[in-house]
Amino acid sequence: MKGIALSVRDVRARLGDLEILRGVDLEVPFGEIHALMGPNGSGKSTLSHVLMGKDEYQATGVAEVGGVPILGLPVHERARLGLFEAFQYPVEVPGVSLDELVAEMGEAAGNGSFATKVEAASERLRMAPFRSRPINLGLSGGEKKRSEMFQLAVADPKVAILDEIDSGLDIDAVREVAELVESLRSASLGVVIITHYSRILRYMSPDRIHVMLRGRIVRSGGRELADELEDRGYDELRKELGLPATATTDSLADL
Repeated sequence: MKGIALSVRDVRARLGDLEILRGVDLEVPFGEIHALMGPNGSGKSTLSHVLMGKDEYQATGVAEVGGVPILGLPVHERARLGLFEAFQYPVEVPGVSLDELVAEMGEAAGNGSFATKVEAASERLRMAPFRSRPINLGLSGGEKKRSEMFQLAVADPKVAILDEIDSGLDIDAVREVAELVESLRSASLGVVIITHYSRILRYMSPDRIHVMLRGRIVRSGGRELADELEDRGYDELRKELGLPATATTDSLADL
């Protein structure tokens, strides 16, 4: 029986007086890739911010990584417990090479086999030309996302949150990133892919699809759910659930 990599129970979050998450429940077992879909403003990015510890949110509920509660912990402690995020728009870091970043990761890990892991991931993801260069500087969108996948492979976390990793990519880069994610699937990792669209899911095999509207997960299912959303759109689902076709609060939820 699989253990649970990420468990989220009744997580609520506010930004000042604005309630954004209204009771999110989510479980991602080890070894599985889950997609979290929803329109702009549904709360997807807010959930990732809350899990990673962005401090302007007031959050309640329970969130666990490998069974260990993380809400209230500083960001670095969450990372030590095995939580990793790949960003929608990876930042450029002039003056710091990817190899230097990886060396710091290895020192923090204190693992004698870390160097071997780095070389294996570098070869698998074809990262050799980029490792001596400043992080993400001058890279294409697809190359930046490949660098993020390299960092994910090296960090070897329990939970990876991939926030709109298909954003701004052409169709070939979307396919490559999807294949990279699938290549990193393992029995010791649970993955959450946050996305608006189903296009990246065409090139991978997600185990579960979750749909978020108005700060809650309102439906979960298999791959067919993504296809249904592609055909019908989110407004049809809102109507089916008795929600307003357009909601002002939805447009604020991804702040």
